[in-house]
Amino acid sequence: MPRLEPLARDDMPEFEDLFAAAERRGGEVPNLLRTLARKPEIVKALMHLRATVMAPGALSAELKNLISQVVSMSAGCSYCAAHTVRFGADMGIPEDRQDALWSYETSALFSEAERAALRVAQGAAQVPNLVTDEDFAELRRHFSADQIVELLSVIGVFGFYNRVNDTLATELEAPSIGVAERHLSAHGWEIGKHAAARDPGSGEGATKP
Repeated sequence: MPRLEPLARDDMPEFEDLFAAAERRGGEVPNLLRTLARKPEIVKALMHLRATVMAPGALSAELKNLISQVVSMSAGCSYCAAHTVRFGADMGIPEDRQDALWSYETSALFSEAERAALRVAQGAAQVPNLVTDEDFAELRRHFSADQIVELLSVIGVFGFYNRVNDTLATELEAPSIGVAERHLSAHGWEIGKHAAARDPGSGEGATKP
């Protein structure tokens, strides 16, 4: 269950435009936004940064999403891993690519450039950082300096999400659970502490505001 309760949406009319945009993008208002809304300036800055980093640029939207998936799973954040794999499905990444992501080193579905990017993403999500000089040299073979800045920015933004959500045990919203189970369970994903709080009297998930 979450370590901080999200605020009720109806109590935050000043965020309605932001919440509506999140709902259009992902079909829901993430519980993290309603939790961080205690500090409005942080929510606004975070959403602006995320939109800037994930916007179309020198890297494809698909590669950015795959990087976010690898970072989140490697960091051990089940909440973010579920969200990123669902965003990948929503944006039309083929299911075979989603399912083969954790075989990126050997799967014919990934290019050498993608392997270099995902290898750095996986290493950068570890503590301490496991990216080697060789990993970075291979990255530079395939990507320009501008592209690498975008790539590292995706890793950095999701590093924030991973640390905060995993520490808060943010409750995972229902639409993301089934997608995560379908694509990630074979790779060790479990909802764990991000499951809905249980009502001891009924054995069912408690209703949240």
